[in-house]
Amino acid sequence: MKRSEINAVIREATAAFIRHGWALPPNPRWDVTDFGLGEFARHGLVLVNLAEQPEYCEKLMFARRRQITPLHHHASKKEDIICRWGALVLELPSSLPTVRLQVNGEARDISTAEPFMLRAGERITLIPGVKHAFWPDGDYAVIGEVSTANDDLHDNFFENRKVGRFSRIEEDESAVVKLVSDA
Repeated sequence: MKRSEINAVIREATAAFIRHGWALPPNPRWDVTDFGLGEFARHGLVLVNLAEQPEYCEKLMFARRRQITPLHHHASKKEDIICRWGALVLELPSSLPTVRLQVNGEARDISTAEPFMLRAGERITLIPGVKHAFWPDGDYAVIGEVSTANDDLHDNFFENRKVGRFSRIEEDESAVVKLVSDA
């Protein structure tokens, strides 16, 4: 990705967060990724680390129409994915016809045969081992995540082996913020 693209999407995400009442803490840790696939418009996500503690973390995310977070799972991370604005589609493939998960705090059997929709304010708790991909159903979505400690390098297992967690950056202008992946 070009740094100019990253700067532009950070400005776009910041404007969406402000428009929907999300104040960011001072000096948040930003992450913009195309998952190493070089197709941000198709596979892209903006993440802002709001809280990072040894036991838990909280993120605010922004995704545009048709931007898919690729299918993956975590071996140890448990996470609540929360649709903060818009609508969010989740794919939860499994060899089983249903998977039992908490949705809005209540246990539910969710069909793995078709995508599952979260509307603004709704959340789903994903336990370790549950495969998932997600994308906005609309122009964009603001997405929250509250999870156990996050290990981007060792606890993201993508189905597509070509997927990487961080993007290669072409420095064509100065960064507006420092990214998690910046040295």
